[in-house]
Amino acid sequence: MNVKIRAKDITLNDNLRAHIEIAVEEFKKYQLDITTVNVVVVAEKKGASVEFDIHIAHAQPVVINQRDDSLDVAIDLAIERALKALRRLHDKVIEKNAISVKDLETLDD
Repeated sequence: MNVKIRAKDITLNDNLRAHIEIAVEEFKKYQLDITTVNVVVVAEKKGASVEFDIHIAHAQPVVINQRDDSLDVAIDLAIERALKALRRLHDKVIEKNAISVKDLETLDD
């Protein structure tokens, strides 16, 4: 998985960069074959904007945009939203591969 973290008009300190990297590592737990994660942090007039662009093999990319007055809050909310979106996609993939009750064979005694 390729991870690119870019900051525009703002400098990210090591703690925030490490926080984002740890969150991106959590994305692996859903086993979705994530190929690339692009994170863009932009300073705005009031607060900051965070964008997660998550590319998944054989699926549409997941794009999360979050704005807030505080950079820390924007990052945390974006991470929560990304985890929620990946969890939903994972559940959808699992349900697609599940066996329905109609497909089960009855056992004759």
